[in-house]
Amino acid sequence: MSAWLPGFGPSTDLTITDHQARWADDYELLAGQIGVALGSVALEIEHVGSTSVPGLPAKPIIDVVIVVADPDDEAGYAPALSEAGFVHVVREPWWHGHRLFRSHEPRANLHVFGPDCPEVARMRIFRDWLRTHPDDLEIYRLAKIDAAAGGGHVMDYNARKQQVLRDIVRRAVTSAE
Repeated sequence: MSAWLPGFGPSTDLTITDHQARWADDYELLAGQIGVALGSVALEIEHVGSTSVPGLPAKPIIDVVIVVADPDDEAGYAPALSEAGFVHVVREPWWHGHRLFRSHEPRANLHVFGPDCPEVARMRIFRDWLRTHPDDLEIYRLAKIDAAAGGGHVMDYNARKQQVLRDIVRRAVTSAE
């Protein structure tokens, strides 16, 4: 069973660009739109992913995490996000209830999860570690460039950099113990 909703699939645009200061502004715009659309249904809205790390090159797509009480209750949030112009493209109830919506302007991936989701915690840990550990930021930068050079689609790209990401998260978690 595919997680992709009919008519959608993984992107093949693996273009990596230098970090752009406007990505923080793009996130603020998106967070405002999401906040208006969802109100108190959005328990948390957070900028994650490579565009949230100053100095890190990235695909120019803002990753936003939205935490809702129950991601499986799509009726409680999906219509409001759709009305605000976000397009529902992925449904993965087997992976922490994950839902994915896209925005085309600014380009963004909105990841919907429930409270206490370990994936949300992992995203935060990774982002915060890279913001304060330039050696690991450089290691990840090189992994991203190598992964993008391999071509294919975004799922291939993610798989190629996965081990480096896991190693960095392991260091971050171990240092916090």
